[in-house]
Amino acid sequence: MTTHTYHSDVCIVGNGAVGKAAALGFSRAGLRVCLLGSAAARPVGVNVSDAPWDVRVFALNHVAHDLLTSLKVWDALDLARIAPVHAMQVMDGGETSAGNLGFDAYAAHLDELSWIVEDRNLNQALDTALKFAQNVTSVTGQASQFEVGESLACIRLENGDAISAALVVGADGAQSWVRGQCDIGIDYRSYGQRGVVTNFSCEKPHHGVAHQWFIGELGIIALLPLAGQRVSLVWSAPDNLAVELLREPLSMLAERLAPYCAGALGLLTPLEPEIIKDFPLQFLRPHAMIAPRVALIGDAAHVVHPLAGHGMNLGFGDVTSLLEVVTGREAQRDCGDARVLSRYSRARREEVALMQITTDGLARLFSSKLAPVRIARTLGMNLLNRLPVIKRKLITHAMGK
Repeated sequence: MTTHTYHSDVCIVGNGAVGKAAALGFSRAGLRVCLLGSAAARPVGVNVSDAPWDVRVFALNHVAHDLLTSLKVWDALDLARIAPVHAMQVMDGGETSAGNLGFDAYAAHLDELSWIVEDRNLNQALDTALKFAQNVTSVTGQASQFEVGESLACIRLENGDAISAALVVGADGAQSWVRGQCDIGIDYRSYGQRGVVTNFSCEKPHHGVAHQWFIGELGIIALLPLAGQRVSLVWSAPDNLAVELLREPLSMLAERLAPYCAGALGLLTPLEPEIIKDFPLQFLRPHAMIAPRVALIGDAAHVVHPLAGHGMNLGFGDVTSLLEVVTGREAQRDCGDARVLSRYSRARREEVALMQITTDGLARLFSSKLAPVRIARTLGMNLLNRLPVIKRKLITHAMGK
């Protein structure tokens, strides 16, 4: 069997959205890039405008928007399928609950808080940009061995091929093979919940408002605006409840949601074709984001509860920081130099830790059944809602401004 060795400056393992964005960024910086992914991870080529509404969506903040714009990806998206989020209403319980908190873009002097983008829309725009990217070689295969030398790292594939690079970027998800090869330990905890996702049309206009209800032992319900009079459901439901939600017709799921959203959105109707999916919710914190000639990004570097919708944003923030330190390195250092990677780790440490502490703390706080905790929670939300300066700071930080 004939084998081949690919020589590159950067090898990115994982061809999800974060890995693709990193490949484009390094390519635009003039580096040779090898993008390694499995055939199963590649999306089916369906025209976005003709496809059903994707049940997997992301709330992209300004950091993500700026990165994708700089990579010439944002304008390649189907903009008619993107919904800007102008405000967010958070409630502790049902719509009539005493605890509520509102955020709006106008108060933070922004045009939008975020943008809701479908997974398919995002990945197809990235794929289109990669077709025109210089110095990017896409390789399909399964990595089997990893070796690190003084000046290069080498990944060997199951078919005998090899990829050499000064820097290996692990963008291969929560079960990262790259992270495992580096013997980086992790702190892991399951939330005992699953994210149940599907889409509905709504009787009343959503006006670009995202709604979120913390409903105790039933989890967290979020209804995010889609283009037109449509909303995307993300229900962080306990495992047993998630099984029920997946089994029952979507019309029954709409009935479950009515007590919370009927006043704001009216009657919900499942979008055709009816699609519902789920994914496990977990907390994952690696003990390091770097190793010799290795940098971790995206879910390989951190997994957070989706209640704040910032998992993908953290990944794009990783890409932005890694590109900055690599392109700003001294002339005598290569892109996998230990000092360069240390700068990346320091640049990301505070934001990642803050997001993990915040999302994990909120998930624990709002799942508490203790009456004193519930009372304090309600009082705290209402107090914060009356402090516009603090709210504005929270919004601008979350949006990456």
